Amino acid sequence: MKHNIKTPERLFTVALAGNPNVGKSTLFNALTGMNRHTGNWAGKTVDNAEGRVRIGEELYSFYDIPGTYSLMSSSPEEEIARDFICFGGADLTVAVCDASALERNLNLVLQILEITDSCIVCINLIDEAEKNGVRIDYRKLSEELKVPVIGVTARKKRTLKPLLELISESRFTEKTERKPVVRYDRNIEEGIEKLLPFIEDKNGTALSSRWIALKLMENDSSLISGIEGYIGCGLRGNPEISEILSEIRKSLYDNGINGNTLREKIVTSIMNRGEKIALSAVENSPGYTPRDRKADRIITGRFWSFPIMALMLMVVFWITIVGANYPSEGLSWVFSNLCEGFIAFFSSIGVPDFITGLLIDGGFRVLGWVVSVMLPPMAVFFPLFSLLEDSGLLPRIAYNLDNTFRKCGSCGKCALTMCMGFGCNAAGVTGTRIIDSPKERLIAVITNTFAPCNGRYPAIITLISLFFISSVSGFGGSVLSAVILTFVVFLGILATFGVSKLLSKTLLKSEKSSFVMELPPYRRPAFIKVIIRSFLEKTLSVLGRAATVAFPVGALIWLLANTELEGVTLLSRFTDFLDPVGRLMGLDGVILGAFIIGLPANEIVLPIILMAYMCSGTLSETESLTEIGRILTDNGWTVFTAINFIVFSVLHWPCSTTLLTVKKETGSIKWTLISFIIPTLLGFSLCVILNFLWNTITLL
Repeated sequence: MKHNIKTPERLFTVALAGNPNVGKSTLFNALTGMNRHTGNWAGKTVDNAEGRVRIGEELYSFYDIPGTYSLMSSSPEEEIARDFICFGGADLTVAVCDASALERNLNLVLQILEITDSCIVCINLIDEAEKNGVRIDYRKLSEELKVPVIGVTARKKRTLKPLLELISESRFTEKTERKPVVRYDRNIEEGIEKLLPFIEDKNGTALSSRWIALKLMENDSSLISGIEGYIGCGLRGNPEISEILSEIRKSLYDNGINGNTLREKIVTSIMNRGEKIALSAVENSPGYTPRDRKADRIITGRFWSFPIMALMLMVVFWITIVGANYPSEGLSWVFSNLCEGFIAFFSSIGVPDFITGLLIDGGFRVLGWVVSVMLPPMAVFFPLFSLLEDSGLLPRIAYNLDNTFRKCGSCGKCALTMCMGFGCNAAGVTGTRIIDSPKERLIAVITNTFAPCNGRYPAIITLISLFFISSVSGFGGSVLSAVILTFVVFLGILATFGVSKLLSKTLLKSEKSSFVMELPPYRRPAFIKVIIRSFLEKTLSVLGRAATVAFPVGALIWLLANTELEGVTLLSRFTDFLDPVGRLMGLDGVILGAFIIGLPANEIVLPIILMAYMCSGTLSETESLTEIGRILTDNGWTVFTAINFIVFSVLHWPCSTTLLTVKKETGSIKWTLISFIIPTLLGFSLCVILNFLWNTITLL
């Protein structure tokens, strides 16, 4: 097969393909300078990302496609990967492999080589493999695969120069036809040979004619339709091809090969060839290390898994609470002084009091409160969460939850998307693309809001500090805060299990799909890189979204709190209208109104409550937790109010960003409304029940 030599004027397209968790996204980031989120577990990449790279004088377009174990499509990510390699117009495919799991990775490499001969095999993580005693003969591997092979460590950019040079050479090198790397059963090979002349006549050089022949014999209807559309020619409707296919299938059937056994034989041939190549090119491969096995007996064991999981969460929360206190107070002091400075400046230049109040007492004070309260805990929590992920511990939490999700009638992959939701529910909803079954994907979408996101932690931590541990100081207080916060998170997890079970028995009945999860190796995280990446990608991103909403909402609340109608402010009229419902829930109209107005972002709910309670509509007095506690207690808050606030904070409607993401992912107003209604009804009902029980006990 020959391809035209690529000209400098044409943008050369490179696809990065490979199994999950081989470092494709890390390599993509290192090559392109982008910050696509990576993690030490499967399922992180669920769509294609594009980045541009200049090598010498020429520009290249790189695509990071989802990780997949096979191109024999059985899941959305496999379809995305396969379709891009086949029909995405990639000039070159870089097949990324894990040096310590080369035999398993070669199964996908061999499938890619069936489709295209324009390929480079990139062996990643060679530093880890060498530490474990793995030695790879790159020359031998290249001879066996008949394509260039190179070893890199994606985290070390200096090792990537030879790869870039190979890619550059491929751009201007004429490709010649090579012999197939995989040979199949004699009967299958005979069928391919019979079909090849007719397919080559129709196909030209668009795709591998040998691979098309194989797909025609498999009778993969959806893929064949894609092939016909890509080459612009019908194959199944061609009388000559149809006649030969009938002869081939009859011959295969006579030799005991039907549709199912044909695919089995193809897969077996690929696996056997991969095993043979690995044996000839790899020495001393230890596979899964004894140390990893010992650790997993404890961390994923039946007895210790859940206690260890709870302990890890408590440690993360404890470090977050302790580490956020002093920076939060410092930022609060800075913003308080800035406010006073702005007010004095506005006054000196004659700005009307109304404008000063709207912009400074309203918008800027709420913005300052959100930044001072949110930034420190997020700056601590996100890196800790990323370190768990990078080390390989977070995937094991998902693995431990797999069996419980199955019992609830859902898919084990929901555990992965729930973990994504702990950072941001919108990201968790997007992550549900890794779930094969449409009905199980909907369950994951609807229940993801029960995973408390980082927008809710600051308010919850503040209330825990004020109402539950105010009499406990020092180390004991911080530990108790972490324990209580862990129980709050488990409330969301229990809600996820319960609603998943209910949906699987009612609206979304379906058969359970299979879930295969590859546990990644334990790795020492790249601490500095993880901390910087999580701060830039997560902390600033979430804070930016909250700040963008905080200023206009703060100005709106100030306006409502300072605009009177018949002697009563508009804000008071709104909260008074909601007060009966709020009281029924053990809250009040101000709290319920704050949740409603705070729909754009959970981060601003508590600031809205404080502004509504302040007579001036500002946060001018809230310079410490003590002042916040005084404002809340002066307005009737008790320990029980705090409990119901926390319950409703975990179990209520998703934020507007998450709802828009649900609409985008489902393409349905119906399921978006259901995603809003179900958590709202659950949160409302539970608060009403708790309020009834509390009032009954109080009367006794």
